[in-house]
Amino acid sequence: MPDTGQAVNGTIEKRAREDKFQGHDYYAIDELLEDDHLIARDAVRTWVKQEVSPIIEEYAERAECPKHLYKGLAEIGAFGPNIPAEYGGGGMDEIAYGLIMQELERGDSGIRSMASVQGSLVMYPIWKYASEEQKRKYLPKLGNGDFIGCFGLTEPDHGSNPGGMVTNIKDDGDAYILNGAKMWITNSPVADIAVVWAKDEEGKIRGMVVEKDMPGFSAPEIHGKWSLRASITGELVFEDVRVPKANVFPEIRGLRGPLSCLSKARFGIAWGAIGAAMDCYDSALRYSLEREQFGRPIGGFQLTQKKLAEMITEITKAQLLAWRLGTLANKGKATPAQISMAKRNNVHMALEVAREARQIHGGMGITSEYPVMRHMMNLETVLTYEGTHDIHLLITGHDVTGLNAFQ
Repeated sequence: MPDTGQAVNGTIEKRAREDKFQGHDYYAIDELLEDDHLIARDAVRTWVKQEVSPIIEEYAERAECPKHLYKGLAEIGAFGPNIPAEYGGGGMDEIAYGLIMQELERGDSGIRSMASVQGSLVMYPIWKYASEEQKRKYLPKLGNGDFIGCFGLTEPDHGSNPGGMVTNIKDDGDAYILNGAKMWITNSPVADIAVVWAKDEEGKIRGMVVEKDMPGFSAPEIHGKWSLRASITGELVFEDVRVPKANVFPEIRGLRGPLSCLSKARFGIAWGAIGAAMDCYDSALRYSLEREQFGRPIGGFQLTQKKLAEMITEITKAQLLAWRLGTLANKGKATPAQISMAKRNNVHMALEVAREARQIHGGMGITSEYPVMRHMMNLETVLTYEGTHDIHLLITGHDVTGLNAFQ
């Protein structure tokens, strides 16, 4: 946590930022983890302290993406850590992937988004659904950061209802002609390739890789965000883009393809949100022991202790939920509905922790001297993307009742 600044002429004078985060493990969950898990987590934690924490507030204030971190993310193995090593991934298991996402989001949700989009929404579908030639062409360059990718599913008029998409492809000999638009696409303005989902002439959803230099393809940046300000977001616009048939995933049809990618991303978010919550809790705990009112630290007051006790309880419950989900995922038994529950619960938990932490910090909680307000704003987006909070409630409802509320 940065040292507290002092008010000078009505503004906050900033001092050198020092990331003092140590981690919080109230139920000794580390004892359930393997050495490889702890090594991966601690390596990313160190990188975040050295490369992200000193700069993230300034980048967020400027609403600028720290693009130089893409290469660093590749170097620490954050791009596709659970993709087989022979294809340029890390060859690690799902728990290691989750812990990496946790540590990245502890730094900033936008930094985690940069990595999780690359791994779960770009590398995963190429590994899972592309031809061997496509895998060899794209995955190693995505894994080492030579290529940046993005994922095009959400449209301006079709968010929670991806099946209503209007982006389409039409057969044109050895290629398809792609038309349409996608919205709220992380990485798109800097992406070298996009994994895009569109309807063919039979109305079936197909996946394909679209390269940035294909004529008719553009990716304008979205400005004016109050959330995920250090993450670059844009559109994807396709105007008669000629996509070679060799770039189209050969077998997968329908929503099963893109939804499987979303499950991978939601799994990472379920872990990542815990990192944001831990950072807010860590900052609030430290502040409560340093800030004095009425002659003693505010951490000694009952209402402050109530907040802190509830925060660490909810974080611990989320950690256990994520760990169990990870063990199921490693066995291939984690269902989309189970992943959905963890995403919804853990993001909502993190947002509530951020709000309580902001109160403990008092007025200082709204300043960039502390990470809390930035996390809170970011989490408002995380609550919505990869399936909104309400949609995930309905997914759970459908799973337990067998009745579909979407139709």
